[in-house]
Amino acid sequence: VQLQASGGGLVQAGGSLRLSCAASGRTFSLYNLGWFRQAPGKEREFVGAISRGGSTTYYLDSVKGRFTISRDNAKNTVYLQMNSLKPEDTAVYYCAAKFTSSEYTYWGQGTQVTVSS
Repeated sequence: VQLQASGGGLVQAGGSLRLSCAASGRTFSLYNLGWFRQAPGKEREFVGAISRGGSTTYYLDSVKGRFTISRDNAKNTVYLQMNSLKPEDTAVYYCAAKFTSSEYTYWGQGTQVTVSS
């Protein structure tokens, strides 16, 4: 599966952005999907994930209540709605997919999110 992330940009603290990640292929609904981010000088970190059917989600503690992951299997797209953004959310955000493995196998190219104070 190929992934293409979009929707990043520059936003003021307290603002919102919605990231999208479009996937190719006809088996999108079989993949668990995740969002990760990497800030300058820091390691990549897990932000959140969503199960195949969309019924289960997981989040990094620091984004709980602010970020929401959803997916539309008919559109082969996963979303990351980010509200109440903080400067510390500034990073390149990546979407990723895994089929049956414990690790994410497929990665999108990343989209930059910059939150100004």
